[in-house]
Amino acid sequence: MAHSTVGSLDPTAGPVLVVGLGNPGDRYAATRHNIGHMVVNELAARNSQRWNVHKAGAAVAEFRMGIGGPKVVLAKPATYMNLSGKPIAALLKFFKVGVENLIVIHDELDIAFDMLRIKRGGGEGGHNGLKSTSQALGTKDYLRVRAGIGRPTGRMNAADYVLRSFSTAEQENLALHIDSAADAVESLIEHGLTATQNRFHQK
Repeated sequence: MAHSTVGSLDPTAGPVLVVGLGNPGDRYAATRHNIGHMVVNELAARNSQRWNVHKAGAAVAEFRMGIGGPKVVLAKPATYMNLSGKPIAALLKFFKVGVENLIVIHDELDIAFDMLRIKRGGGEGGHNGLKSTSQALGTKDYLRVRAGIGRPTGRMNAADYVLRSFSTAEQENLALHIDSAADAVESLIEHGLTATQNRFHQK
């Protein structure tokens, strides 16, 4: 496994914590803001894992990636988006994960739908889930898989837009978008940041 790349995961920093951001409940499950949940659901399904309630305030699924590979903890905070940071911080502490081994998956207005961008650190772009996470952790230096949802056309408020379901046209490609984001997470864990950027930023 290639871990020599600057900005990649650190095998000495414990397991890998992969958090999908979103809002709890059926009302929000299919909305753009919940694509992070959709991606970790896909990763859990790929690894035949069921979700369990964790005392940190999140749903959690655990597995080992490949034979002798790293332990991976998937998580969906049970809080609303703007309170995501507290359960994430609690999970890092419980599973003894260094912040360098945290991957956060979230919706991104500034990227076109079905595009992905992967980075470590940077700003939050007005995203309340990222703001809460950075505040709770005291750092912005964690990995992000940014799943593009594009900006609304016309005069629709961005806050309303992210809480709407994907359009009919988007839904035709949504499964592929989720699949690609899940692939990006696996690539980050197996091959590191630079290799993953080189692969997924080509589109």
